[in-house]
Amino acid sequence: MPPTSDTPLPLTGVRVVEFTHMVMGPTCGMTLGDMGADVIKVEPLGGDSTRKLLGVGAGFYPLFNRNKKSIALDLHSARGREVVMRLVATADIVSENFKTETMQKLGLDYATLSARDPRLIYVSHKGFLPGPYDHRTALDEVVQMMGGLAYMTGRPGDPLRAGSSVNDIMGGIFGAMGAMAALMQRAQTGRGQEVQAALFENNVFLVAQHMLQFAVTGKAAAPMPERISPWGIYDVFSVKGGAQIFLAVVGDTQWRVFCEAFGFDDLYADARLTTNNDRVRARDWMMPLLRERLADRDAAELAQVFERKGLPFAPITDPQHLFADPHLQATGGLAPMTLPDGRVTATPLLPLTLDGQRLGLRLDPPRLGEHGRELLESLAYSKPEIDALVADGVLLAP
Repeated sequence: MPPTSDTPLPLTGVRVVEFTHMVMGPTCGMTLGDMGADVIKVEPLGGDSTRKLLGVGAGFYPLFNRNKKSIALDLHSARGREVVMRLVATADIVSENFKTETMQKLGLDYATLSARDPRLIYVSHKGFLPGPYDHRTALDEVVQMMGGLAYMTGRPGDPLRAGSSVNDIMGGIFGAMGAMAALMQRAQTGRGQEVQAALFENNVFLVAQHMLQFAVTGKAAAPMPERISPWGIYDVFSVKGGAQIFLAVVGDTQWRVFCEAFGFDDLYADARLTTNNDRVRARDWMMPLLRERLADRDAAELAQVFERKGLPFAPITDPQHLFADPHLQATGGLAPMTLPDGRVTATPLLPLTLDGQRLGLRLDPPRLGEHGRELLESLAYSKPEIDALVADGVLLAP
């Protein structure tokens, strides 16, 4: 909810210490932070590597690390690990997405930390849940290829990854969901637990509808460009001036409305097009005819008719144009945010409301080590002790 709201956020009072990088782990922390948790991002002295990524990775850090505090430490030093252990002792949740061996070497694995605090909830984000594949290094693209999503997105013989880090993002959200479930269970049992989320299993969940399609029909699902649509009209149309628009007519009532709106009385009277399933079977000759009839129409005009008649439609939009989307602006879906380099932009919020309110931005994505001194003071370190840690290269505190 907005910072001005008098209603406490759902996770107010919950502390999360995260050892995460890239997308999956940071998404978990962002989700918990948006819901009010006090999220502390522990970074190496060089910072989360996503701070420096180019291309499609340039948006990773600012998006997935809002509503967090940053502390930068040398975890390979005994004094750095001592600071972290004192910090973890204040946590309800520890979240990580590094290799298991890495966390074990640092003494930050679940077995070690839960022995110190049985109430601790430990969220582990991995490529695979425990099993034959868990030794492999996984990336979003890896699991999209092996998990059927790239096959479904691309054309036959041309697998294509989805245009977003869908498994990383959803995997992190499932990690946050598991953490919240563990908090609820801890309230009943008094004990914490380990929560695991994984890229591959997340991807399998995404394509499960196609697995069940095969189970029901006995026929393999075709890639999306070659799929048998469940609807008669469910397509992108090229119209006047080379513009494109997505139009859908997904039921028999909508078919009547569509034909009346555009004066297609002949099509509505055609017995071959009476039901939706009839129209699906007739797509080979029906769709070229509709494309021809709509080709000289203006995209804006089509949108107005479809909106007025309550028919599904969508403009084809590039992501950068969403900053100016009137719906997002009017509904509070974008929040002003200051980037670590001082530039001001906007960021999309979680796609939900609680009691009619969006979960807003409380903290901008932190500069590296921005909250180091503040956090050590809260752990009862004195100013001379903090200064010594900075001077000795254990703590980065600009």
